Amino acid sequence: MAVSAAAQANHDELFPGHVSTLAQTDPELIEYFDNFAFDEVLQHGDLDTRTRLMVQLASMIAGQALREYRVMLGAALTVGVTPVEVKEIVYQAVPYVGTARVVDFLHATNEVLTDRGVELPLPGQSTTTPEDRFERGLAVQRQIIGSETVDSLYANAPDDEAHIQRYLSGNCFGDHYTRSGIDVPTRELLTLSMLVALGGCDPQVRGHVAANLNVGNDRARLIAVVTQLLPFIGYPRTLNALRAIDDVTAA
Repeated sequence: MAVSAAAQANHDELFPGHVSTLAQTDPELIEYFDNFAFDEVLQHGDLDTRTRLMVQLASMIAGQALREYRVMLGAALTVGVTPVEVKEIVYQAVPYVGTARVVDFLHATNEVLTDRGVELPLPGQSTTTPEDRFERGLAVQRQIIGSETVDSLYANAPDDEAHIQRYLSGNCFGDHYTRSGIDVPTRELLTLSMLVALGGCDPQVRGHVAANLNVGNDRARLIAVVTQLLPFIGYPRTLNALRAIDDVTAA
């Protein structure tokens, strides 16, 4: 099986002048992977290249695919994903994946950016203060999740768990979703991509399918995102994601 002309052209857009060492050692796998990921899958949906690379990077952090992340990070920068956007993807992963599993990706990101001559630290993107992070986080949480759902979460939380709801509003939404550099609809696509790739987060995946709909990402866009994740996260997590989409929004 030869790599198709379309797959080669799409691959070259991401990795100009690069020849994979795996193409030499594992030519059969690389040929049908490239034909699938860079031709067949790209024929579905209308996700632009930058957004595709951003959600794929988010899924790789959640999936702990550090080596592939470094490769695709270079591709993302090549097609115009900015250093600020890259850093925001990594920061957005912290509340969903956990700092312990994000820190290696933060170091890798810094290494790649530095190798490309990007001076660190990048301009700050935080828009909150310690005094207003809770209120502003709660406001964006209501925008994304829905006021009725947020009120229900607070009302139904046992007294000894209520602090977690406050953390969600002030930390998850206040510290992260209020940042600039990436808009809220794109952040929701990143969050969904991470939750899908993590596995074992079915209630949260359904919740963020609904959240994506609230911020303007429709069913077709969500299916397009999941489709572009498929070559990197595999079929089981992809099919689970599609089930969540079907549970929340009808075909």
